[in-house]
Amino acid sequence: MQKNKNRISVPGFLANGISSGIKDSDQKDLALIYSTVPARVAAVFTKNSFKAAPLLIDAERVKKGTAQAIITNSGCANAATGKEGYKDALSVSAALAGQLKIKEELILMGSTGVIGKRLPVKKIAGGMVKLVKGLNGFGIEDAETAMMTTDKYPKIAIRKGIVGARDIIICGIAKGAGMIEPNMATLLTYVMTNALIDSKALNTVFHQAIDNTFNSISVDGCMSTNDMAIILANGLAGNNPLERAQARLQRFRDMLSDVLMELCQAVVRDGEGATKFISINVEGAKSRSDARRAAYAVANSNLVKTAFFGEDPNWGRILAALGSSGIPLEKERVSLSIGDVLVFSQDSPTNLNLNKLREIFQRDRIDVRIWLGGGDKSYCVYTSDLSYDYVKINADYST
Repeated sequence: MQKNKNRISVPGFLANGISSGIKDSDQKDLALIYSTVPARVAAVFTKNSFKAAPLLIDAERVKKGTAQAIITNSGCANAATGKEGYKDALSVSAALAGQLKIKEELILMGSTGVIGKRLPVKKIAGGMVKLVKGLNGFGIEDAETAMMTTDKYPKIAIRKGIVGARDIIICGIAKGAGMIEPNMATLLTYVMTNALIDSKALNTVFHQAIDNTFNSISVDGCMSTNDMAIILANGLAGNNPLERAQARLQRFRDMLSDVLMELCQAVVRDGEGATKFISINVEGAKSRSDARRAAYAVANSNLVKTAFFGEDPNWGRILAALGSSGIPLEKERVSLSIGDVLVFSQDSPTNLNLNKLREIFQRDRIDVRIWLGGGDKSYCVYTSDLSYDYVKINADYST
């Protein structure tokens, strides 16, 4: 990691974030990440049927395997805007291509904000010169700040290691605090690396890392129209090319997974109105799919979430949610622990210390362990509680 007054950089990447007037305040709302050379690219997109216009364009462009820039605006989602929204996104893309003097198909776009509003193209175009002129090797934090909406703090993670006999840096930034649910991608997450890696290998490891990190979290069980994750690898480290069959690819995968795990857990901790970070670990399942269904049934239960917020040790809500998951259960084999307290086993409550359980519910982090006793598969989901502030934030989000 290179530092300059505690700022971060990745070799060959420039970035910037400015205020273009999209938001009513003077907050930054337009971000740009730029690789000085075309980079290998992989991406994951939301599975929502109403994908935002920029994602529809990005999904086609990443198929070519190369990209060089990502421009992102906050304050307007440009989703559910039809053909006009699609044209608006293309207008932004064309304007940026002219400023950067690169092919338009090398530009990817992201938007976040209120659904159903047209993109303020004139404001974005008006800020384009300033955005590009201000690109610098230590602008990653500015770009991250410009992506934020209801986020309370920026989310940046970095790992550095030796891969293929060269220094490799992986840096990721993420935006998101609400509408967090799997089967999508992440919210908005961008990863930059100087590693030289084969396109197929990059696509494989990125999808694997996303599945085990961002597709294992939930804040409110709501899937957004704009969520996506993108990784750019510009190859400037000059390492021996990483390919799928090589053992050293595992080192890169581990570093990438570490970056994404740090980011996804930061998203949960920053969940809208969240006061607690909760892990739901289901073990002893017959299949990973069963473990995943069970974990999400608990993680997405509003009754479970509100119990954690209220610090009410109503553990029966967890069992009720588990029983609603639809997976086959042998009740006599199921056990439930919260923190280090066993509360349920052999189809009956234990002789637990209720005061100890109350103390656990008052913690900022709470670990729930569910043992199904039917196999050797497991799955862990990270989630947050549901508070008064979550309702307040989302009750007047568009006004």
